[in-house]
Amino acid sequence: MSLVTTGDLVAAASARGTAVAAVNVITLEHAEAIVAAAVRTGRSLVLQLSENAVAYHGGPHAITRAVHALAEDAAVGLAVHLDHVTDPDLVTAAVSGSLRPLLGSLMYDGGPLPYAENVARTREVAGHAHAHGLWVEAELGFVGGKADAASSAHDRGVRTDPEQAAEFVAATGVDALAVAVGSSHAMTEQSARLDHHLIERLAERVPVPLVLHGSSGVPDEELRRAVTAGVRKVNVGTALNVALTSSLRATLAADPSVTDPRRYLAPARTAMRDAVVHLLDLLG
Repeated sequence: MSLVTTGDLVAAASARGTAVAAVNVITLEHAEAIVAAAVRTGRSLVLQLSENAVAYHGGPHAITRAVHALAEDAAVGLAVHLDHVTDPDLVTAAVSGSLRPLLGSLMYDGGPLPYAENVARTREVAGHAHAHGLWVEAELGFVGGKADAASSAHDRGVRTDPEQAAEFVAATGVDALAVAVGSSHAMTEQSARLDHHLIERLAERVPVPLVLHGSSGVPDEELRRAVTAGVRKVNVGTALNVALTSSLRATLAADPSVTDPRRYLAPARTAMRDAVVHLLDLLG
């Protein structure tokens, strides 16, 4: 089946009043698990590669080609997205360079920057990307949990202001906006509590779809409420890492003599697939 774009998936979800699952890839096993979940459920989703994942693989080309090939061969429409990009060279490669044929969208992460600088840089990236047919997501506010984070998701002033968000979208021309509403990256337990009233206010004021980062730490019912309130793209990553690591530990503890990586990676891949199936069922 041919690839679809993130923009098309988000637009379709918006029309239905639901949200698209966007799931982070780190290893090939992650990508295979995500695609297997999409095929099993018959539901489209977004495969995301972050700038950090690209760095882990020593560069973007091999892992992006692998993800693209898996998505292209799947029996369900899938999109490939470059997430949390800050490196100007990586932006150029994605927008007009060697990565462009492999991607349908990117998220430029100017969230930690001062507001004026975030606007200026995001506007530049969005203009360049749109000229080459790429859908662009940006961030306003602060979603905690990153290793270099100076604030938490609950510090004063970090959450996205609806009026400023509307101004930001108008000034930058982005296609979707990641907002800070109480979630946090890298949470290994589902204990986050979202500001659903803020999500509703943002959905009313912001003319583009809202994106929730750090969704692994959000309880199921909180996530359902967020979608009802207006979230249209749900990013998940850590939940897969928890599933993978738990499975690896169990397999190796049960038989410490195992050395063939297929013996412990295969069940770990299945555990990640099941985590994605759960997310897809939750989003409906």
